[in-house]
Amino acid sequence: MISESVLDKIRNISGEVHTDNSTCQTHGLDWTRFYKPNPSAVVFPRTTQEVGAIVKLANEYNFGLVPSGGRTGLSGGAVAINKELVVSFDKMNKILEFDAVDCSVRVEAGVVTRTLQEYARNKGLYYPVDFASSGSSQLGGNIATNAGGIKVLRYGLTRDWISGLKVVTGRGDILELNHGLIKNATGYDLRHLYIGSEGTLGFVTEASVQLTTDPGSLSVVLLAVPKMTDVVAVLRAFREQTSLTAFEFFSDVALQYVIEHMDLSVPFSKRSDYYVLVECIEDDDAITNVFMDCTDSGWVVDGIVSQSGQQNKDFWRYRENISEAITPFTPYKNDISVRVSKVPEFLAAIQDKVMSQYPDFEIVWFGHIGDGNLHLNILKPISWDLDRFKQRCEKVSESILGVVSSFRGSISAEHGVGLLKRDQLRYTRSEIEIATMQALKKVFDPNDVMNPGKLL
Repeated sequence: MISESVLDKIRNISGEVHTDNSTCQTHGLDWTRFYKPNPSAVVFPRTTQEVGAIVKLANEYNFGLVPSGGRTGLSGGAVAINKELVVSFDKMNKILEFDAVDCSVRVEAGVVTRTLQEYARNKGLYYPVDFASSGSSQLGGNIATNAGGIKVLRYGLTRDWISGLKVVTGRGDILELNHGLIKNATGYDLRHLYIGSEGTLGFVTEASVQLTTDPGSLSVVLLAVPKMTDVVAVLRAFREQTSLTAFEFFSDVALQYVIEHMDLSVPFSKRSDYYVLVECIEDDDAITNVFMDCTDSGWVVDGIVSQSGQQNKDFWRYRENISEAITPFTPYKNDISVRVSKVPEFLAAIQDKVMSQYPDFEIVWFGHIGDGNLHLNILKPISWDLDRFKQRCEKVSESILGVVSSFRGSISAEHGVGLLKRDQLRYTRSEIEIATMQALKKVFDPNDVMNPGKLL
């Protein structure tokens, strides 16, 4: 518990400190629904210097700090459960500088992803990192988890677009890393330690972000695919014959939840077990040819090609609203990945586990097959209490993560480790790797004030 006298010191640094239940409950929790938020207070700094001063206080008075951005994470990385101080970046939301020659923009950590996307578009450029939560997620959180999303197949991860960072370390020091340079061969690139560190080494306060050219007109194709294992064959066909920007899949169970939640129309007259959403640079002839190849091969039984920008958006709603549609059912998420070449074999192995281990649970599959990332969501039965459900899911996940480990895959492809996956890190990282990560944590955050208990 942070004493009132220390809260007064925080007020002297950053103005108002919020201790009311509403603010604490809202900002002490992300989309994970397995934890009850219990922060001491929430503060909204406006500058990097304020963040640094708060971190130094945390070291002096021995209290934990939890970063809070758009709170769209799904691993409990932004959850405050032990009377920590929540540091919200909502008010550090300025776009600071644009450089047309470098095609870069310098932003504060609280800038919303979609705001940056729209800013880039207004400059005739493009920020390609995108996901369903782009309307509320913040750049600082994207960087902290190295967010991927729906365009990784063509454009890569957040890491690939960050050319500079300003961070506050766990000691309260301010580091300015790489200064927006494209080439810089001067030793350790500490920028990449902070990208994906989930706020455990320090907090990102500013970033230099690279932009690219707009891809132009895009087509979206919605396909009905009876067999999950044929999804990769469809991916290969489209990748060989079109310029892909995204390749997503989801199950019929997922589609039905979205249709009901969003009151959308049914896309096909006959239901299929699985669906694929393909986005590619517009080329009618190429799309027609590959669609015919897929149907002739029996991989696809039906399909629709978008005819307008609005229809592109309409098709994407079937995929992008899945997480929102199933959130009321308290999903336990397995956000797993393997090398793309291993996906068919991996899918078959996981499917066998699911069929035998989850007979009494409803399973929702979706994911970014094009980059090897699958989301397996287990929905909580209405009659089960939360603790019983979580314990059962963790037990069954042990066997699934054993399969992931045997494929040398990842237990968390894009949502981070946080609290939810922390004790499963051994399935992805060796003992030596974890020990090295812990040693780095000691260097940057010797008193364990930065997002304590997360990741490690």
